[in-house]
Amino acid sequence: MHSVELVLDPAADEAVRDQWTLLAEAGLPSQALHRSPSNRPHVTVTTSEGWPEGPALAAALGSLAVLPLPVRLGPPVLLGRGPYVLARLVVATEDLLRLHADLARALAPLSSDLVAAGRWLPHVTLARRLRADQLEAALDVVGPGPDDVVLEAARHWDSVARVDEPLTPPRHHAGGRSVGG
Repeated sequence: MHSVELVLDPAADEAVRDQWTLLAEAGLPSQALHRSPSNRPHVTVTTSEGWPEGPALAAALGSLAVLPLPVRLGPPVLLGRGPYVLARLVVATEDLLRLHADLARALAPLSSDLVAAGRWLPHVTLARRLRADQLEAALDVVGPGPDDVVLEAARHWDSVARVDEPLTPPRHHAGGRSVGG
């Protein structure tokens, strides 16, 4: 499976990782326990079984010109029917929804209805496989996190080859601050 993921600015990345650490230190499931070098806070925009080449890839990459994109992280949310995923919502802006629609079109067919237009719920995952009896503790531990963040770059994740590659050029940071701080 292939996915396009949007990564956060350094300050927001660090703040989300701090939430991961708090969960792990409390003995709860956490993305901090996922030791892959590619593991980092991100927003998955699309997933597909194939990866385009040539003009189709160029069309997909062209839609990424909107980056960096300031957005707001909303409150924690629980996804699934159990075990649960704990995440922070990403408030969907017009630009973010347009980027999603463009990528979904360019990378069709999508591998899941959950990333289809009208069903996609942008979020940053904090923990997976939470049991019902862990939910209250996890929500207490997470507390507030970053609010105003920047989705600064995109990457392609190939889960079969276990390789991620940048889709946008790296940015140089002066102080590594997010929009809000």
